[in-house]
Amino acid sequence: MQTETNPVWLESYPDEISASMTYEERSLHSYLKESAENYPDKQALHFMGTTMSYKTVYSYSLKVANQLQAEGIQKGDRVALMLANSPQSVICYYGALLAGAIVVQTNPLYVEREVEHQLMDSGAKIMICLDLVFPRVDAVRQNTQLEKVIVTSIKDFLPFPKNILYPLVQKKNSGIKVDVSYDSQTVHFKTWLEQGSEKEPEVAVNPKEDLALLQYTGGTTGPAKGVMLTHYNLVVNTLQSRAWMYKMEKGNERILAVLPFFHVYGMTAAMNIAIMYASSLIILPKFEPKQVLKTIQKQKVTLFPGAPTMYIGLIHDPDIDKYDLSSIKACLSGSAPLPKEVQDTFEKITGGKLVEGYGLTETSPVAAANPIWAKSKTGSIGIPWPDTEMAIYSSEGEGFAPAGEIGEIVIKGPQVMQGYWNRPEETQATLKDGWFFSGDMGYMDEDGFFYIVDRKKDMIIAGGFNIYPREIEEVLYEHESIQEAAVIGVPDPYRGETVKAFIVLKDGAATTEKEIEDFCRKQLAAFKVPKQVEFREELPKTMVGKVLRRVLVEEEEAKAFANAQEKEGS
Repeated sequence: MQTETNPVWLESYPDEISASMTYEERSLHSYLKESAENYPDKQALHFMGTTMSYKTVYSYSLKVANQLQAEGIQKGDRVALMLANSPQSVICYYGALLAGAIVVQTNPLYVEREVEHQLMDSGAKIMICLDLVFPRVDAVRQNTQLEKVIVTSIKDFLPFPKNILYPLVQKKNSGIKVDVSYDSQTVHFKTWLEQGSEKEPEVAVNPKEDLALLQYTGGTTGPAKGVMLTHYNLVVNTLQSRAWMYKMEKGNERILAVLPFFHVYGMTAAMNIAIMYASSLIILPKFEPKQVLKTIQKQKVTLFPGAPTMYIGLIHDPDIDKYDLSSIKACLSGSAPLPKEVQDTFEKITGGKLVEGYGLTETSPVAAANPIWAKSKTGSIGIPWPDTEMAIYSSEGEGFAPAGEIGEIVIKGPQVMQGYWNRPEETQATLKDGWFFSGDMGYMDEDGFFYIVDRKKDMIIAGGFNIYPREIEEVLYEHESIQEAAVIGVPDPYRGETVKAFIVLKDGAATTEKEIEDFCRKQLAAFKVPKQVEFREELPKTMVGKVLRRVLVEEEEAKAFANAQEKEGS
């Protein structure tokens, strides 16, 4: 295939950003050690009243590393983390890397079926999880290669009296009281941690060859795949992030971490960049507009990576004018399109910059973004990052399309994955001559700015989460009353998109929207459960019987347009 591109986007680069950079070939965790040595007493983490210095975070990470090695973890073994944003998620991530392990990030919202698949596919030997999710892990562990589960609680690093009150508040808010029975295979994290040595493990790392992370991504064709990311992939993307945010001051930034660390975007754009540049990581376990506003004001947050739904939630909070948000320097928005009115309003309120970027799990994740303090284009995903090439692969032939022509976005760069774990055929189909075929359809304008016209085929992006219709359809087909099912994303003013299911019932069968929702909730994470259900006599299909989701999407778009016209006329 064609390999040469015309990097017209370089004309749009600010003088402060170099088109090509030098990247150190070193392990990702070496940056934690460096920050601990150069900024030992600087605040590394702030979490619900708890603060930790870089010296303390590194000390805890060494303890985790040595304890993992004492459990038999060797270089290349997989350690799964099923944690919400917390000090534990940072300590265990870097501790696992220090031990030579490959981290497997597991979404705490996953139900048993999803957890089991990820553990079986990765072959993880140890999982460190929250007590709240332990029952799900415990239910499937006998079907996996797990040798030990280490259980932690949000309260483990809370100050007094919050550590005493938290379980009571948790039970009141969620109705859940978790009782874990500890034994030789189920271990209490805090006790386990305190027994660890602070000796530096001796594990040789080849940054370009050794994996740091298996990050699972869904697929439109089959189960979730493990994306193989090396230490070098992650180091490069973090350094590229730093170059893009060239006004960032080492040791002086305060980064709000509300994006989940178990998602590759939050991992790179919040956690890794904070650790690499000795910034204070202001951690929130979940997004609540009031709490975010209070935190920005009180903690003087300077950088806030997020998703459009977060910025939408903030600017529509009725009390936003009561908070001082002027500390914000920059926000990089990803995971979904950023509406212009949201960008304009947020920038006016904070005085900081908000720009849209683009990436995928397979690119560690960021491949492109709008310049923050230079020319940007609303509606665009921006221009390729340093040492990154992007092109539009023409659907008409074996070459790159000219400006303005729509085709598939392809990406080449040092942050591109090594491939899919144990899936050589899918790797070969996606990586060709060093180019990653994204599956996203788009075009490039004459200035080198890229635009997406259609998300990865049928993928739905709701509230920043990637949702794949086929997975939901497979669950629906297990329902005894359903003959056919098709799932699409429909516009949602807050989440960007929401999940809608179209269902054809078997002859003589009956069910309700509520029953289908309850059925799905038992087998799918909450964000994947259809929020709308429409019963039909039949679904649109091709001549060979394949359901045409695109027709359903077009019907919904026409319906939304007609409703808008009706409102305008009334």
